[in-house]
Amino acid sequence: MKKSLLLGAFALLAAAACVTQGVAADWKPVDGILLSKFAKDVDPAQPLPEYPRPQMVRADWVNLNGLWDYAILPVGEKFEATQGEILVPFCAESALGGVGKTVGKENNLWYKKTFEIPKEWAGKSVLLNFGAVDWRCDVWLNDVKVGSHQGGYCPFTVDLTAALKPEGKQMLIVKVWDPTNDGVQAIGKQIKNPHGIWYTPVTGIWQTVWMEPVAKAHITKVRPVSDIDDMTVAVFVEAEDAEGATVAIGDKTAKVVSGKATITLDVKGQELWTPDNPKLYDFSVTLAKGGETVDKVDSYYANRKTSLGKTPDGITRMMLNNEFVFQHGPLDQGWWPDGLYTPPTDAGMRYDIEVLKSFGFNMLRKHIKVEPARYYYACDQLGMLVWQDMPSGDTAHYIRPSDPDAERSPESVSYYETELRQMFYSLDFFPCIVMWVPFNEGWGQFDTPRIVALCRTLDPTRLVDCTSGWSDRPCGDVHDMHNYPGPGMFPPEDNRATVLGEYGGLGLPVKGHSWKEDGNWGYVKFEDQNALFARYNALNRAMRPLITKGLSAAVYTQTTDVEIEVNGFMSYDREVIKFPVDKMRKSNEALRGPEMKTEIVIGCSRNEAKVWKYTFDKPADAWNAADFDDSAWKEGEGGFGTKGTPGAVVRTTWNGSDIWIRRAVELTADQIANPEDMLAYVYHDEDAEVYINGVKIAEFKGYQEYYYADVDVEALKSALKEGKNVVAVHCHQSTGGQYIDFGLVKEIPAK
Repeated sequence: MKKSLLLGAFALLAAAACVTQGVAADWKPVDGILLSKFAKDVDPAQPLPEYPRPQMVRADWVNLNGLWDYAILPVGEKFEATQGEILVPFCAESALGGVGKTVGKENNLWYKKTFEIPKEWAGKSVLLNFGAVDWRCDVWLNDVKVGSHQGGYCPFTVDLTAALKPEGKQMLIVKVWDPTNDGVQAIGKQIKNPHGIWYTPVTGIWQTVWMEPVAKAHITKVRPVSDIDDMTVAVFVEAEDAEGATVAIGDKTAKVVSGKATITLDVKGQELWTPDNPKLYDFSVTLAKGGETVDKVDSYYANRKTSLGKTPDGITRMMLNNEFVFQHGPLDQGWWPDGLYTPPTDAGMRYDIEVLKSFGFNMLRKHIKVEPARYYYACDQLGMLVWQDMPSGDTAHYIRPSDPDAERSPESVSYYETELRQMFYSLDFFPCIVMWVPFNEGWGQFDTPRIVALCRTLDPTRLVDCTSGWSDRPCGDVHDMHNYPGPGMFPPEDNRATVLGEYGGLGLPVKGHSWKEDGNWGYVKFEDQNALFARYNALNRAMRPLITKGLSAAVYTQTTDVEIEVNGFMSYDREVIKFPVDKMRKSNEALRGPEMKTEIVIGCSRNEAKVWKYTFDKPADAWNAADFDDSAWKEGEGGFGTKGTPGAVVRTTWNGSDIWIRRAVELTADQIANPEDMLAYVYHDEDAEVYINGVKIAEFKGYQEYYYADVDVEALKSALKEGKNVVAVHCHQSTGGQYIDFGLVKEIPAK
């Protein structure tokens, strides 16, 4: 797409125009905090130099990122002296900001920056744009207050024109106050006392700060809305001080009325946007007033539709471009060890998405955080569907699954709805976003049907998930289950799709690449990458029949480790990818293909009892050999374990630490053919090892209810034979419920 070249050129222009940034050599990240693999690429003279608003590009701009003066002072105390320098746009608590201090509700965070206006901007209005500031901020230029804003996640603009000096240095002052979870505003995962799934506070500027010159009459927003059924794109344009002016896209024009104009483009013959073919189309919008062009912006659109529909089996599912595409991807928190909310570099931000694409994912759920515009632009370019969460807040009103909706205060409701509207207004441009998620797990959930209706009013073109997990209300477009480790699903409904909004959470700490070396946390933890992938692959196999039954989407927890959570595909510093890329892609892409059928090679006892020989006493070393004499062992029906073990079918009680079981089966030549297509079908609680004719073909760690698991194919090839085969299993239990059952199946590719 040629736009990427344009933005690269604009980034160079911004770099050339970048104002003096101070003595960059004096800056360094805060010591003792884990740094990402991209920290080394941070240039303190020009951090994040890329053009920050790819959906509405102007040629002329100046990036103000870099070293600013700062001070943290008690609320009410005047800002008279600085305490050092902070690297904008990294927050005060971050390592990359160079400060590494908690601010808290008792203090204000002050910023000071001097700059000069390019001479070429004379006679123009000058706009100061903030990507995001958490949370409440006031702005002064040359001792004149020029603006205020409240809300921690979305961009806002301040007009500097009236306060500018005719020439020379301009002095910018920004004051920020952020109560984190002492307030009722949206905070996402931030908390004063980070622990578990709650993370470090973020205070102050955390996205790019930049200036641009505009005419008094100028474009303020461009929003293309595609209609693939008619193959048209309606481009909605908003403009300031432009009544009666003319908006043009190519040879199509429209008059600005009440600050708005609409132009409809005929796009017949163009390609549809999909994750496999993320085709974007460029266009430019001009604004003319009094016969003269006063503004021009470059933008883009995609031909894409998100909706509900019924598949031929009569099941209501999520549709993309009127077709069912199983949406599968991670819960994506968007946190960084060194920048917290802010990625160290644009390349680092894109890297996360690129890794997910290499894994074969086509979707991510942006979890209670809003990203910079360039993030969604990257998703548009790379072909990544996005479910966008509204950041949660008002922690005093987090409800349990069985509770009614919370009753938040008028102030709390006002904060929520204001920031919800800000989020929709700033993100409704991006075609990658296919669903809005206003609530997560009852966190501040209130007045759910009304909020869903508000979401539909703000954007009738996308789906709405009334709440992801826990406290479902009979509204919205999907019924969303959270199930760890899962998978699982609710039954299909006539008017809503069924989705798995969170599952997985398989954890593997990586020494030397973790936020903390001890005290890490995951829903299920593993000791090596092979066991980790085996369990992940088993979850995917268990999901295949759910898709057939009606599951529309699944969200795995999660993209990266975050602080003490170690259940990421990557380590928190992005140095280590914990999963084999090629195997992940094969496993994930299989979910979007025809369902694989299986045939039983060696049956288990889940549905029909199988008789085994067994002993609780440690046998001789050759206990797993085909010719071992097990005549002294007891005989019993599988499975073996204790009553009450979840999902177990206990027919013979085993309540000690160890059990050894053996069983002889007759197999034909056809049954033993193609061992490379064979899988174990097993329930183990806990560690188990499996032998066939004395050859070890599989080993399983921990516990897992019935699932399909990989076996050692080469060992299986050497073990299986036509005629009599002896299966031998040892299972060891340490605590809690216990159970063992084993079978072997062969996958039959769908025709």
